[in-house]
Amino acid sequence: MMYNVLSKKKAIQLLGVGVLAFSLAACNEENSSEKTSDQKTEQSSQAKSTTRVVTDAMGHKVEIPANPKRVIASYLEDNLVALGITPVAQWSVGDGASIQDYLQDKLGKVPTISYDLPFESVQKLKPDLIIMDSAQMVEGNKYEQYSKIAPTYVIGKEQNNDWRDELLRVGDVFDKKDQAQEILDKYDEKVTKAKTEINDAVGTPSVAAVWLFGGKFYMVNEKLSTGAVLYQDLGLKVPAVVKEISAKSTSNWNEISLEKLVELDADHIFLVNGDAQKAKSTLSNKLWQSIPAVKAGNVHEFSSKESWLYTGPIANEQIVDNVVKSLAK
Repeated sequence: MMYNVLSKKKAIQLLGVGVLAFSLAACNEENSSEKTSDQKTEQSSQAKSTTRVVTDAMGHKVEIPANPKRVIASYLEDNLVALGITPVAQWSVGDGASIQDYLQDKLGKVPTISYDLPFESVQKLKPDLIIMDSAQMVEGNKYEQYSKIAPTYVIGKEQNNDWRDELLRVGDVFDKKDQAQEILDKYDEKVTKAKTEINDAVGTPSVAAVWLFGGKFYMVNEKLSTGAVLYQDLGLKVPAVVKEISAKSTSNWNEISLEKLVELDADHIFLVNGDAQKAKSTLSNKLWQSIPAVKAGNVHEFSSKESWLYTGPIANEQIVDNVVKSLAK
């Protein structure tokens, strides 16, 4: 009888211990489940913090790494350097024969890549972000192919986009839009000062930028590249020939015959000499010598290695400095 009583008591105790153990196990399991859930939420949050979703000019939702390390941005290197970013490769033509020389103090050790970004070359560089200057660069199914290699962001829909907008968009991609705006503000301050210096020295003369390359002459578009700096930013007068040539083309630089150049009614010419060795014979031509600005000795010659053929905050600042040195000397 005593045995039965003890057995019942022990059974009750064991039952109590079992219930307690079950409760503790259930509690632990619940806590573990909550911890797992919390960990997943935290991991998800961390994953989101390492990328940003930005919409490009073509409407693509692009998931961009928070801190891209291997960037390819053909012909946008000026913007990258201005923002303190070094690309993994730099734009070139002719297997590195032609590069943006004016940026080489920052990009001297950066390998080159062909301007048209061949898929295999891009793939070998293992970029974590690709930035395209225009929609033209991703025509057909190119966008899909590039985006398989790395997140691909397209800056603008046009072949030639406003350089200010480009800088702000590049800044947005890297979460540096405020820095990009500061660069623009400083540039505008430089331009305001330059306009005053030029006006005090020579008023508002008419000017033209002419590029000599391969024995041929090219004139800058009134509204693009160096033309935008000369006429829109610095407010210098646009010669009739420049207006005429610009109206027929959307290219940055347009071929112009020497016979047409004779009609150039510019007070000053900025000559970008890309024919250093052969230029002498071309520039000794009687037609060139008959141009009013040439006869007046108002030709300001520069190497094609300078920034005149390019655009961006760094290039444009250098152009402004060169114009001031030429006209306000």
